Amino acid sequence: MSAANDNILRFPNAAREVDSGRRLIPARLQEARLAKRLNQTELANLVGVKRQSISAYENGAKFPEPETMSAIAHNLGQPISFFTREELPTFGESSALFYRKVGQDTNRRNMACSIYSKWLGELAYTFEPLVNYPEVDLPSFEPDAPDGRYSEEEIEEMAERVRAHFGLGLGPISNVVRLLEAKGVIVCRVEVPGENIEAFSFWHGDRPFIFLASDKGSAVRSRFDIAHELGHLCAHRWITQEDIEDPASLKAIEKEADRFSAAFLLPRKSFPNEVYSPRLLAFVDLKRRWKVAIQAMIYRCKDLGIFDDRQVTNLYKEISRKKWRTREPLDGPEGIPLEQPLLLRKVADLALQSGKLSVDELKTSFRLSPDWIGALSGLPESTFAQTSEPRVSPTLK
Repeated sequence: MSAANDNILRFPNAAREVDSGRRLIPARLQEARLAKRLNQTELANLVGVKRQSISAYENGAKFPEPETMSAIAHNLGQPISFFTREELPTFGESSALFYRKVGQDTNRRNMACSIYSKWLGELAYTFEPLVNYPEVDLPSFEPDAPDGRYSEEEIEEMAERVRAHFGLGLGPISNVVRLLEAKGVIVCRVEVPGENIEAFSFWHGDRPFIFLASDKGSAVRSRFDIAHELGHLCAHRWITQEDIEDPASLKAIEKEADRFSAAFLLPRKSFPNEVYSPRLLAFVDLKRRWKVAIQAMIYRCKDLGIFDDRQVTNLYKEISRKKWRTREPLDGPEGIPLEQPLLLRKVADLALQSGKLSVDELKTSFRLSPDWIGALSGLPESTFAQTSEPRVSPTLK
């Protein structure tokens, strides 16, 4: 066997019934396991083998028996064909992923996010030869300071320049997701239960992406997350993974993105003119108009010197008394609606409806479970109703 094939295992004969002649690729085993947020011991317990066996399967030293492979596929929520899939192309090299936290307690989540970003980039690229994505139109910035940090004034000016670049003026932004999709950012929203994932962003080559976790409780918090990620895409493209993994550096980077988000959504040249009272109820109407959380608006008022520390403290105390910390007025399904991505779904629909790509061809070439293809692209479940392989849920709902 050549060096290029050293890490590819041939299925035993009985395992070739699903995909005759194909070969198990150990990297897909690890990929699917990490996406499921399982360690090797946990997967071994689910499958009924030793942890050492899972390790051997993933490093290419051993291949699973057909029954074991079937159990692995079932518990990882992927069709057998996924594990014989070669690496798929994307738009280019992946940048650092802007996680909110790093450390031992978040490694599993962050590794899963890395796999989600890979799949999203591959899926988006699948449609690239068939349709025209919007041209990427994001301004880019670099700090002047030797330590690589932006001053508060630089961030305020940056947000103003981005607004001017987008032709937004100084008023509220009606739909942040639509705005960024029109500027060439590929956005997806996937519910990941059991994990505290707000959002993360990254580049594949020259194409920017934002991955949103579903947050049905608060559309305004989601909008703040989207603007936060826009800050990363514009201000932190030069950041390396080493910077992300340093807690002090990450804290500074996240603080800059938060300041950008507030300045982008609540411009200092217009928003203060509408803050007419330090009373909490006055912010409900402001929330309806600006689509920003009350707590975020109060913090913005503090940053801009509109309220002093005593006023801010009193407002936060009243928020606690009213039990608005986690759920404010206008949150929830009856409040401000959650902004849903449409670009990737429209691209997929166009490719499928034009006949350039069939559903079977999409499943055959991409090989990810239909549930994951649907979750990443936004295609409805009915698209994959006629499937040649059993549906195995990746626990997205």
